[in-house]
Amino acid sequence: MIESEDPYCLRPGESAELLAGHPWRRFVVLGDSVAEGLCEPLEGYSDLQWADRLAAELRATAPGLEYLNLGVSGLRAHEIQATQLAPALAFRPDLALVVGGGNDAFSARYDAARVDAALEAMVTALQEAGAEVITLGMFDVSASPAIADWLRPGLHERMRRLSERTRLLAERLGTVHVELTNHPLSTDPGLYSGDGRHGNARSDAVATAVTLRILQKHLEMHVK
Repeated sequence: MIESEDPYCLRPGESAELLAGHPWRRFVVLGDSVAEGLCEPLEGYSDLQWADRLAAELRATAPGLEYLNLGVSGLRAHEIQATQLAPALAFRPDLALVVGGGNDAFSARYDAARVDAALEAMVTALQEAGAEVITLGMFDVSASPAIADWLRPGLHERMRRLSERTRLLAERLGTVHVELTNHPLSTDPGLYSGDGRHGNARSDAVATAVTLRILQKHLEMHVK
């Protein structure tokens, strides 16, 4: 399969329709490897990573868009807050993507309350500075064939708990929430890279389609 024929990906020209007239001009991304972009290439799919592709699609309909990606692989949620929130605020964004908690959830010592606190601190600070904030429920990487069978049940439970808590936080704070954990492909082993921690290029293409369609619904309801 190739991206242009993938029913879960954008149709040719769809992103221009979805984002027509969007108001955003300064887009910042905070997070870990999901934000930085470490997806494994896959023949037939774009090599452009998720956050970078969102920026490219936003810029296609607003050529003056400024973009800053602060994502760094391996960071836990409180480390993202400590190192990226200040430069993100200094960028003066009107749209921000906050991704965090995945590295926390990989550990059996996952501290859900600490992750919640870090995410909430970042989201509220960005909102108070005037930014619309996007949050994420990640694909459930426990379905990756590279995960050892004995690790899979615990990781699955933690990823689902992270996703549910982030969804509840998003509802309470009023973010634009992108839910991928329950996506039909989330349990498809073919969506993940060989390292057992990330997706492949199809996962980023699917995530892009989901994100842009949710942004379009948000535009219809709140912006236009």
